[in-house]
Amino acid sequence: MNDDTLSDWLGEPDPSSARDPLKAVREGGRPALPKRFYEQAGFADAGGGFRLTLDGRSANTPAKNPLTLPTRALAEAVAAEWQTQVAVIDPARMPLTRLANTAIDGVAPRREAVVADLAAYAVTDLVAYRAGEPERLVAMQAAAWDPVLDWAYEALGARFILSEGVRHVDQPERSIRILEEAIAATEGPFRLAALHTMTTLTGSLLIALAVLRGRLSPEEAWEAAHVDETYQAAVWGPDEEAQARMTMRKAEFEAAALTAQYAG
Repeated sequence: MNDDTLSDWLGEPDPSSARDPLKAVREGGRPALPKRFYEQAGFADAGGGFRLTLDGRSANTPAKNPLTLPTRALAEAVAAEWQTQVAVIDPARMPLTRLANTAIDGVAPRREAVVADLAAYAVTDLVAYRAGEPERLVAMQAAAWDPVLDWAYEALGARFILSEGVRHVDQPERSIRILEEAIAATEGPFRLAALHTMTTLTGSLLIALAVLRGRLSPEEAWEAAHVDETYQAAVWGPDEEAQARMTMRKAEFEAAALTAQYAG
C-alpha cells in the first residue's frame, strides 16, 4: 500500500460547522475516488492499540500518522468499513475512519483548542432556547429537552436558564464551569473527537454529553436535537434534499456515538 495514495483522499467531506476548529484537518477537495486496491482489511496489535492494515500492510492517516485505534472493537468496526468498499473507496461511506483520522491528526495535538471550542457551546446550548409558539412545538421541545436539563442538574449539578426565541440569556457561571470540567474530563482523543462531532451536529453540548455518559441513546439524542425539523416536516411536508442531508449527518452522529462507546 502506498501511504501517499491514502493521504490523497482520506478526510471528511462537508464539514458540519463553520465553528469547527478541526476544519483544516477535516475538509478538502473531492478528487476522483480511487479504485479499491486491496483484498483484505484488518488490524494488528500495535503497542497498546490496533493499527489498521490493508493486505497486511499498515495504514496511515492523511497526516501520515499511524492509523491506530485504541480498542479491538473500534478497530474491527473501522476495518469493516474498509472491507465493505466495493469498486472504489468512498470516504463519504466511512464515517468511523474519518473520525479516527480527526482524532489522531486534529484532536490529539490540539486538545486544548478543541476543549475551548466545545466550552463555547455551553453558553448557547440548543435546549435552553425555546419557541414561544405554536403550542404544539412548545410542547414538543419541552418533552424532548426538559429531561436533558433535568439530567444535567441531577448528574452534573448544572442548572440552565431558558430563553424564548433567539434572545441571548446569560447562563450561571457555575453551570458553565461544570460543563467545562466535564469536557476536560473526557478521556482520550477519540472520545473527545466524538463529543465534538456530536455537539456540532446537534448544536447541543448537553445532548452530546448525555450520549457520552449513557443517559441518551444515539437515536433518542438525534430525535431530541431535531424536534424543530420534525415539527416543520409535519406541518409543511418533507423536503427531499433536506432529508438527504439529514440522513448523511445522522450517519456521522451515529459513528461518533459508536466511537465514544468503543473507545472506552
